[in-house]
Amino acid sequence: MLTDTRARSATPADLVAALTALRRLREELADWEPALITAARAQNVSWAALAPALGVTSRQAAERRYLRLRPSDTGERTGEQRVRAQRDKRAGDRAVAAWARDNAAVLRQLAGQVSALPDLPHRAQHHANLVGQALADNDPITLLSPLADTHTHLTANHADLAAQIQAITDQATQIRHTTHATRSGSPPTAERRTNSRH
Repeated sequence: MLTDTRARSATPADLVAALTALRRLREELADWEPALITAARAQNVSWAALAPALGVTSRQAAERRYLRLRPSDTGERTGEQRVRAQRDKRAGDRAVAAWARDNAAVLRQLAGQVSALPDLPHRAQHHANLVGQALADNDPITLLSPLADTHTHLTANHADLAAQIQAITDQATQIRHTTHATRSGSPPTAERRTNSRH
């Protein structure tokens, strides 16, 4: 086909068909790359090792390329938006993790109370057991999710404890939102509500 094109002997229909086939091939290859990168990362291939294979010079550039190419599962429309969203998420995770470590004693005390509750219904007991398992982890960040999951199961018979859990969960959520708002240059939701009253 290339020989025909160079010789100016290809028909218009041939050229259109070739371009259509090329577009489809390009789309298929574009789908392969993020899938292959995902598979490589799942097998603990480092970004530094992937960089030369992707034609970039640094681990950061390799990760940015991947984030631009992979389909978005959070609604971002462009690659740059996906890169920013991923960085914002990581910043939020780091902020919440730092807060959890600073408040480890409070989290562990709350988790201890939940895991020691007697005569819980089956489903509530399951979640309390997960809290007890998380207590064995040295990192208090692992307590946040299982504690939050117990809230709805404790509101009926352990309202005070459920309220404490909700307060902790709300605080962690607010820290994440504040971090995101700071990075994006806009005030947190609570601040916007306060300022709108003036």
